Amino acid sequence: MAERSQYEELARHLSAIGAVKRGLSRALPAECPGGSAAVLSLLAHHGDMRMSRLSELLAVDMSVTSRHVAHVVDRGWVERLPDPDDRRSRILRLTPAGQDMLDDLGRRTTDMFARTLKDWSDDDVGRLTALLARLRDSFGDCRAHATRTPADT
Repeated sequence: MAERSQYEELARHLSAIGAVKRGLSRALPAECPGGSAAVLSLLAHHGDMRMSRLSELLAVDMSVTSRHVAHVVDRGWVERLPDPDDRRSRILRLTPAGQDMLDDLGRRTTDMFARTLKDWSDDDVGRLTALLARLRDSFGDCRAHATRTPADT
């Protein structure tokens, strides 16, 4: 286990990640803010889903998810379809226009990283990518353990 001071420094660095996120936001087109980009990305990755599942994946309140979905639906990037299992519910599906926007977002962020990290080696970029994935996975494990009840163990 790392020293406490290392965890404190890690916390300081992660707090500063806001600058990276703001830089990424500037790479997005004005009509597709971060929340909309996240909706498109999750639908592309996970496929069609109900709003409740999207809210869970976004880890935000249903009202926030609803605003994001309204934005992408208004632009024709996502469509709401009747849920065949529950006619009261809707299934969200990425449209071809949504996939086109997602492809554009991918190009923009890739270009931004290529410009910003041009002096990084391939090994450094790979190491950062692997460590960030590992960090994300560790937090996913924490969430699973936090929701587990004593009866589950």
